[in-house]
Amino acid sequence: MRRRLYFMLPDVPGARAVLDELLLARIEIGHMRFMAREGSLPADMPDVSILQKTDVVHGAQLGIIIGGVVGLAAGVFLTLFPLDGYSVRTAAILLVALGGALFGGWASGMNAAAIPNTRLKQFASRIEQGQVLLIVDVPVRRVDEIEDMIAKRHPEISFGGSEPPMLAFP
Repeated sequence: MRRRLYFMLPDVPGARAVLDELLLARIEIGHMRFMAREGSLPADMPDVSILQKTDVVHGAQLGIIIGGVVGLAAGVFLTLFPLDGYSVRTAAILLVALGGALFGGWASGMNAAAIPNTRLKQFASRIEQGQVLLIVDVPVRRVDEIEDMIAKRHPEISFGGSEPPMLAFP
């Protein structure tokens, strides 16, 4: 399991130094993302993806839940009050619920792709001022070690918080 940590770095050269130190601490580059003003990061530094910039994941999760519930209700309604000449079986309830969940996840995810990530909203003004946000996913057992290492070597870096542990295989 991993925990996502957020750090605000003063500038791009400072971000480069922290990137190198995390690599030396055996944190894989695939678990690090940087967010800065458009076009200010070098090409060899990992930039945030669309999944991290937007609320698409949260929106899709919410859409799956709502779509599944609405689909289940529609399936039950069709079973209780079938159309003339049709008999709806129990399997149809599950199929309509699954269809509702798929459609709800897709539609809600597409809408949420246009919305900036609400978790990163607190960092937006500082990013516009030229600072760099580091998002790093570290093993839970190494969280304190990484926080202490960054705090000791770079007192100018501010800790932006963390998220609950995430599964290794999402």
